[in-house]
Amino acid sequence: MPLTLFQALFYGVAVFVSSACGLVIEIVAGRLLAPYVGMSLYTWTAIIAVVLAGLSAGHWIGGLLAPPQVDARRGARRVAAALAGAAVSSLASLVLLRVLAGFLLGGGLDAIPAIVALTTALFLLPSLFVGIVSPILTKLAVDGMPGRHGRVIGTMYALGTLGSIAGTLLAGYLFISWIGSTGTVLTVAGVYAALALAFAAADRLRVLVVAVLLAAGGGLAWWGGAVRAFDSPCRIESDYFCIRIDDFSAETGRPSRLMALDHLVHSINDRDDPGLLYSPYIHFVGEVTRRRLGAGTPIAAFFIGGGGFTLPRAWSVGRPGSDLVVAELDPQVSRAAEQFLWWRPAAPGVSVLHRDARAALAALPAARRFDLVFGDAFHDISIPAHLVSREFHQQIAARLKPGGFYVVNVVDRGDNPRFLFALVKTLGQDFASVEAWVDPDEAGDPGQGHGGRTTFVVVASATGNGDDGRLVASHGLRRAWLRWNPADLAARVAASDSPVLSDDFAPVDRLMSGLLLGAEP
Repeated sequence: MPLTLFQALFYGVAVFVSSACGLVIEIVAGRLLAPYVGMSLYTWTAIIAVVLAGLSAGHWIGGLLAPPQVDARRGARRVAAALAGAAVSSLASLVLLRVLAGFLLGGGLDAIPAIVALTTALFLLPSLFVGIVSPILTKLAVDGMPGRHGRVIGTMYALGTLGSIAGTLLAGYLFISWIGSTGTVLTVAGVYAALALAFAAADRLRVLVVAVLLAAGGGLAWWGGAVRAFDSPCRIESDYFCIRIDDFSAETGRPSRLMALDHLVHSINDRDDPGLLYSPYIHFVGEVTRRRLGAGTPIAAFFIGGGGFTLPRAWSVGRPGSDLVVAELDPQVSRAAEQFLWWRPAAPGVSVLHRDARAALAALPAARRFDLVFGDAFHDISIPAHLVSREFHQQIAARLKPGGFYVVNVVDRGDNPRFLFALVKTLGQDFASVEAWVDPDEAGDPGQGHGGRTTFVVVASATGNGDDGRLVASHGLRRAWLRWNPADLAARVAASDSPVLSDDFAPVDRLMSGLLLGAEP
C-alpha cells in the first residue's frame, strides 16, 4: 500500500540518523583506541577498513532481509532488530575495549595485527548492524511509492550520505569536545535504542525488543562498571589528544608529575627544580645546549611542540632573559601543563603560539633568529610529515643564528632505523654537520642497537662541536650519551637508499613500519 507522508519522512529520517551514528562511531573509534595504540596511519587504516567491511556486510545482509514478499510490518521488525543490535554492540565496544586491549596488545602479536584484531572486535558489529537498516528501508520506500523507484532510491542514498557527512562533522567538531569519546558512544547507543523502539512501537513484538535492550544494556552496564569501561582514561579530552596526568613522585622520590598524550609519556616535570630533567632525550638537549652555548646565559629558542613545557620551564628559570617561543598546536595541552605541571606561561620572555609549528615559524618576522630550534613533534611512533621535509628544514636553517643548531628527537628501530637514515640524509642537504646520539642504557652502542623501539636525538648545524663523541651530563641525573660514528652513519645512510623527504614525498609511516611489524620494512 502507498506510504503516508509520515511514513516516508520517518523512513528518511531513520536512514539519515542511523547513517550519521555509523560515522560518529567511526570517528570516535580513533579517540577510543588512542590511549592504547596511539594514533598513526596504521590505526586509521584499520578503523576505516573495519567500518567499511562491517557496512558492506550489513548492506548485503540487509538486501537478503528485504525480498519482494517482505511487507512494511515485517520490514519494520527487521529494522528494529538491526538497530537493537547496533545499540547493544556499540555499548559493548566500550566494555570490550577494556577487556581485550591488554590481552591483544600484550599477547605477542605484532603491532599492526594487534591493532586490526582489536579494531575488528570493537567496531565490526556496530557497523554491520547499522548497515542492515538502509537496504530494508529503501525497499519499503520503493514499495510504497510505485512508479517512482529511481527517485526514491536516489533520495534514500542521498539521505544516507548526508547523514554520514553530518555524523562526521558532529563527531569531529562537537561531540568529542563536548561530551568526550565515551559519552559520544553512549549517546549513539541511546539513539540506536530509541530508533529500535520507534520501529517496534506498533508491533506486538515491541515487548521483546524492550526486554532485549534492557537485559543486554543492564548486563553490559554491570560488566562495564566492574571493569570501569565508562570512565574516561583522559584527564582532559581535547580536539587533538587524550591528555593524562599522573603522579610520578614514587619513581623519583620527589614531587613530580608526568603528562601522557594518548598513550605516550611526553613530559615529566619536577615541582621544586625545573632544571631537573627526567626524560633522557630532554636532558640531552639541555646538556648539548649547555656545551654549545654555555650555562645560564640567555638564549633564543623555538620549540616545535610544547607538551609539558619541560625545557621552556627550565630555561625561563635557569636562563633569565631568554627569548623562548613555543609552538603548541593544542591549547588544552598548554592549559594542562599550567594547571598540573607547574608551567608559568606568563614567565618573562616566553611566547606560546597555539598553531602548527611550521606555520608559526613562517609567520614570525623575517629578521627573527634563534640559537636553537628543538623539534619534539613525535607523537608515539608517528610524526607529521610536513615537519620533517627538506622545505621545512630550509626554513629552520634560515632562522638559525651563526653557531645555532637544530635538535629533533626520533623514535625508530635500534638496529636498522630507516626513518632516521632518511631524516639524516634530508638534513644533510642543508646542514654541514648532522649527528645522531643515543642513550646507551636504552640502545647500546649507536649502530649496533636492538630491533626494538629506540629514541635517537639528531643534532644538525653548520659546524660540528668538535667533541669526542661522548656527552656526560654535568647537571641533574647521572647520564651519558654516545654519538653514532659519523663515517659509519654516513655509510649506513648511503647503503640504505633512503629518500630525501620532501613536501611532495615523505613516506614516514612506511619507513617506520619495521618498528610496528617487528621485521625489516
